Amino acid sequence: MEDVYLSDFDPEPALVTETHVPERSRWPVLDMHNHTQWQEDWHYTDISALVDTLDESNVAAYVDLDGGTGARLAHHLERLRGPYPDRFVVYARLNWQWAVQESGQFGELLARQVRQAVALGAEGLKVWKDVGLRIRDLAGNRVTVSDERLDPLWSTVAELKIPVCIHTGDPLAFFRPADNHNERIEELNRHPDWHFYGPGFVSLTQILDEFEELLDRHPDVTFVGAHMAASAEDLGRLRRMLDKHPNLLVDLSERIAELGRQPYSARDFLLKYSDRVLFGLDVSPARPIDYRIYYQFLETWDEYMP
Repeated sequence: MEDVYLSDFDPEPALVTETHVPERSRWPVLDMHNHTQWQEDWHYTDISALVDTLDESNVAAYVDLDGGTGARLAHHLERLRGPYPDRFVVYARLNWQWAVQESGQFGELLARQVRQAVALGAEGLKVWKDVGLRIRDLAGNRVTVSDERLDPLWSTVAELKIPVCIHTGDPLAFFRPADNHNERIEELNRHPDWHFYGPGFVSLTQILDEFEELLDRHPDVTFVGAHMAASAEDLGRLRRMLDKHPNLLVDLSERIAELGRQPYSARDFLLKYSDRVLFGLDVSPARPIDYRIYYQFLETWDEYMP
């Protein structure tokens, strides 16, 4: 029998199932988690082509999380809301690394950034997973999302009454050794920068505990836990989080693979918390087929979907 490298493994499923892929969603969709700009190179999606996709896919409104701050945010708002004022909502993304390295009172600097961003037209704040995973203060200590020095930021967010989409963690396998027991070793081989195990990293459990501490400390801020609050593989914990913290919502972007492995539990969960779970795609540039996969998952009884 021929040896096959894991990187070359591309099996063709033998299972024969019925498929019912909806061309459009049954109801108009609010896409609460997506991107039109990659921060590192200012590469933009073709906005007119994106709007064509939204029209074809029955997406009524689209939350873009790549607003940035300052001139970048102003340019971004002009690109999106200028020609399509009723179609896009833009969230700010703050310069965390600069603020943390600039001053020990970095919460004040971040609060000033978010106030300026809202004045320009931002309607929410996106916090990425580098806060809690990689950002370190002047003393070299990890800055957690529950760090008391961030209180000025969260107080300003509460005052401005804007939501926070916060990405706190990733699938559990990314926080485990990359060995023969890791179920996502192939994915980690392709993306070694997604591996958060070893010196300098903490467990996913600790990151989620810190996130819950943030929810406790700032009940007047509405937090949207991106990607099922990094808990799609532990719906029991996510139920407890939602029951305990009324200021928490979640989006299901990029997590239907995890939910699809537990279809009965996931269906019960989504029905019970239907007023707390937001739709999100997180695919850029979005294509009609990307939306249809989600519609197939949410609206049909199809099994073993790609």
